[in-house]
Amino acid sequence: MTKVILVRHGQTQWNLEMKYQGHCDVALTEEGIRQANLAANSLAEESISAVYASDLCRAFTTAECIAKKHQLQVKTIPEFREINFGKWEGLTYAAINNQWSDLMTKLLTHPDEIEIPEGETFRAVKERSTIALTKLVEKHPDQTIVVVSHGGTIRTILCTVLNIHLNYLWNIKQDNTAINILEYYDNQVLVSLVNGTHHLKVGSIE
Repeated sequence: MTKVILVRHGQTQWNLEMKYQGHCDVALTEEGIRQANLAANSLAEESISAVYASDLCRAFTTAECIAKKHQLQVKTIPEFREINFGKWEGLTYAAINNQWSDLMTKLLTHPDEIEIPEGETFRAVKERSTIALTKLVEKHPDQTIVVVSHGGTIRTILCTVLNIHLNYLWNIKQDNTAINILEYYDNQVLVSLVNGTHHLKVGSIE
């Protein structure tokens, strides 16, 4: 069995401001770094063979906190980036809704059908992330690996392995540094944890 631990990145300033980040390279806040360290502590006893991350700094920095506990280097894979929000990047929900109200409604109700202006589709995210993840599972038989990615991308991966239509991806909650666990067997994938955030309730960092 190969275990894949999917982790969302820690908090960023744009998370606080409710801005759409996409491919914009936004750093973690101090709180985001604290969250990443708490996630790292919760995974410290896992026998982790490799740590991978999106090449965006919010994911990479989160991954570094986890990798440090296991004396590993983070390997970046751009295919695990967040969806490209195109013209919407850096804008708030209110600003987007003011100019593209019909598209924003479609994003929330039928995300599989939306084409973001100068951006990317969730089908494209599904294709690139699934191919990348499949390669990692094949590369690490009977090992445990960590992949740090983004909320939209992780939701897309979870929909794929659970055979859920992408139009339901917003039904899956993903908090900052949420931990998700996939177990890959010969002919089956089991999802044993979704949006695990118990580590955020821990009062202090060792």
